[in-house]
This record gives sequence, structure tokens and C-alpha cells, in this order.
Amino acid sequence: MSDIRDDLEKTVDRICEAHCLKEVFMSCEAGVWPQALWQALEEVGLPQACLSEEQGGSGLSFDDAMFVLRRSAYHAAPVPLAETFLASRLLSAAGLKVPEGVLSVSVSHAKDSLELNGSQNTPTLSGHAHRVPWGLSCDHLVVVAYRDGQPCVVLIEREALAQSRSEWVKNLAGEPRVQFDFTNAPIIAFAPLADAKERLLCEGALMRSVQMAGALQRSLGYSLQYANDRVQFGRPIGKFQAVQHMLAVLAGHVAASAAAADAAIELSSEAPEPFFIAVAKSRVGEAAGKGAEIAHQVHGAMGFTREHNLHHLTRRLWSWRDEFGNETHWQTRIGEMALKQGADNLWPFLTRL
Repeated sequence: MSDIRDDLEKTVDRICEAHCLKEVFMSCEAGVWPQALWQALEEVGLPQACLSEEQGGSGLSFDDAMFVLRRSAYHAAPVPLAETFLASRLLSAAGLKVPEGVLSVSVSHAKDSLELNGSQNTPTLSGHAHRVPWGLSCDHLVVVAYRDGQPCVVLIEREALAQSRSEWVKNLAGEPRVQFDFTNAPIIAFAPLADAKERLLCEGALMRSVQMAGALQRSLGYSLQYANDRVQFGRPIGKFQAVQHMLAVLAGHVAASAAAADAAIELSSEAPEPFFIAVAKSRVGEAAGKGAEIAHQVHGAMGFTREHNLHHLTRRLWSWRDEFGNETHWQTRIGEMALKQGADNLWPFLTRL
């Protein structure tokens, strides 16, 4: 690990160990914003990790920023760090200034329908955005809307969001998801971006893949520790071959997930690489289901209690795997991409992995 990665890991670990406490998770699931946790992240500039120094960021590389995201998911940090990264990347791609504070994005929900109306100087937003992560806690929201059939990146401030909220729910992990119904809502800025919708979907899928890889790594750590600590029939359960086999399978899923996510990160620093992101999201999503199952099996009844920290990870795995396209969606995309290559180009296309 490089010196930068080592410092980043220590920083994220220190902040999360101080602020990702059981009472914080409980209050977050009750709808309380974890101000102390977010402030600690802001004090070291981590929410701006995807921005260049010219944009007011920390100047980290994209893979270092994704390392920060993975490590925050390792601790199940209940803050929209991924959403802030994604909004920053989308605004930068459209040439718009990235505001300070907490950012969120729409999640490319199938039922979303957003249109820009009004004049160039006084545009307004109308339509619906479903299941927006942390929609009531963000200072600004970034969405993709259409103006005369052209996709645009749109920036909306908190005041307009407060007036447009129609429904507040929680996902399986207890994270807030909000539906907004906009009717000629004022916006701060917009800019056309031809691939805005595809970029939002792909980069969102990449960041969820990175988060799931981090949560899976911690789930493996918990499982190994429990298997060594839990004694049954006079010896740790980790000494039993059946448990060792389950742990080996889980370790395989963790390694495969990390490799798939790393490959997608490497090729998506400037713009998302759809094929590798499709592979990452489908592979990590599959690992999320099987890995969470194994982790709970190893922990037995203890793993199903709220007192143990495992559920903070597995409930996020189950939630994140369905956002920005589930495994079926991305596996279908892989098949479509492969079919477009033709017989002569199929093998070179697949062996890029």
C-alpha cells in the first residue's frame, strides 16, 4: 500500500471509529442527520476527493477517491459520500461549478420523468424523481432532465427540494429515500450533456460496486473473527471443515468483487467504461447476495440480532445491489454489448478482462 493509501485508510478508520457508533446508526435510521460524522469528513476534505485542486478539491486521483469510498463502506458510514462524489463528477463533466456541502443525485429510476421548461434565463423543472438518496439532508440535488429532447445536468438547491417533497421512505438499510414531485421548481443551473443519463447510471453503478466491495470485506473480517472466537464442542467453529469451506467461498467472493471493482475504476477515471462497470456491478451484486448469506450462516443466531454490527453491512449490501441496476440489468447489458461485436470481434472483446 502506498503512503497516500495508508494515510487515507488511517484517516477514514479514525473518523469512522469515532463517529460510526451504534447510537449514531440508530439515530440515522430514525431520520437524524449525522452532522458530527459529516463534519469530520469535511474537515479533512474527503467529500471533495473527486474534485481537482482547481475546483477546490483535494487533488486525489480517482482510484484514491474510490479507495476512500470503499473504506467508508467498510465501516458502513451512514452518509451520502458516494452520492456527493457522483454529483461532483456529473457537474464537472457538464462544465458546471460544484457547490459546497452535501450533494445527492437521482438514481436513474425507471419511473423518473423530468423536463426543463421556461426561458434560458429563468428555467424551471417539472416531473418526478423517485427514491432519491438522502434527499432531505442534501444541500443540493443533481438530476438529469430533458430540454427539447436534449439531456441536461440540472442543479437544484435545498429550498426547492423542501417545497417539492412528496414521500419519504427508508431502504432496507434504513437509509432515507425521498420522492420529489417538481412543478415549475426553480433551479440554480443547468448544462447540456449528451451522455448525461448513461453517465449517471454507469458511474452510480460503479460507486455502488465499490461500496459493496468494502462492505463485503468487512463482512469477511467479522466472520473470520467470530469463527475463531465462538467455541463449540470444545474448539472454535472455525476449525470445522464445513465452516472453513463457507469462509473460503466468502473469501473468493470478496476477492472477485475487489478485482472487478478495481478493473472498472482503473478504466473510468475520466469517463465511465460501460463494459467493465457492467461486469463489476453484476459480479459484485452476485457476491453481495451470496456473501451476506454466508456471513449470517457463520454467525448463526448472533448474526441476526441488532446488537451485532453485521446487519449494518448486509442490509446495505442487499439495498445497494438493486440501485443503479441490479445483476440482471447489467448481465443483459453485457450480452447486448457482446452481440454487437460480431463473431470476429467477440473473443478480443471478452479477453479485455
